[in-house]
Amino acid sequence: MRKGSLRVVMAALAVMIAGGTLVGCGSSGNGSKLSGSITVAGSTALQPLAEQAGKAFTEKNKDAAINVQGGGSGTGLKLVSEGTANIGNSDVLAEKKLDKALADQLVDHKVCGIGFAVVVNKEVKVDSLTAKQIQDIFTGKVTNWKEVGGQDLKIEVVHRAKSSGTRATFVDTVMGGVDENDGIGTMQDSSGAVEKAIAGTNGSVSYLAMSYLTDEVKKNVTPIKIDGVEASKANIVGGTYKFWSYEHMYTKGEATGVTKAFIEYIMSDESKALVEKLGYIPAGDLK
Repeated sequence: MRKGSLRVVMAALAVMIAGGTLVGCGSSGNGSKLSGSITVAGSTALQPLAEQAGKAFTEKNKDAAINVQGGGSGTGLKLVSEGTANIGNSDVLAEKKLDKALADQLVDHKVCGIGFAVVVNKEVKVDSLTAKQIQDIFTGKVTNWKEVGGQDLKIEVVHRAKSSGTRATFVDTVMGGVDENDGIGTMQDSSGAVEKAIAGTNGSVSYLAMSYLTDEVKKNVTPIKIDGVEASKANIVGGTYKFWSYEHMYTKGEATGVTKAFIEYIMSDESKALVEKLGYIPAGDLK
């Protein structure tokens, strides 16, 4: 084969793989079955659903592969805009993390809702904070738990990385648009790292997605109320709890092939039970 022809074939093959559109013979409605591999990257808050739905999807579609990575919302949006990932998972709108020209190239799929909770180390004797108190803690104005009704104990703030969509949601919904003071405390780049930091640091405070707060995780950290309101699906749907966001799956252009089928699967009635089991909120339940 001539080099020029080989380059054309390889380029075409790369495009087909990137879109997850390779198909083989099968018995689906159009006489073919889904096959190919796609990469899903971004929000660690959405990662548990992407992973579990990916397993269920590939059990039904044996020739498809779903590779799920974390990295944060900013990373997911960057990768999908570059074409490195097929789906960019994000807790926030693309225009929050990308230039408008890049964001305009992406198509938004709101797959579900997710709540978040402020969490503290097990030794902290506070079960509720006002939004103003949380703002003062994360900007460094309040540095001891005794100042907000707790014991005489230094507050250790654990931040999420700047690329985190969870952090962006926290700033928008709890902090009143005022960013955290990164000059205090420490910074972690994933939900798992936050859990470990809170569990191992006396007096610490941060925030985690409700989907991450399993019974096992709650043995290590304590969720607290905001303005006396508990983080729960009922309170989010009812409009009394503000620390939540939609979970977005972004594609560069319209989704096709395995990418399209996987997004549709997550949003289907078939996946609703899994969505709720993992602590997310079906998009249809949100107003």
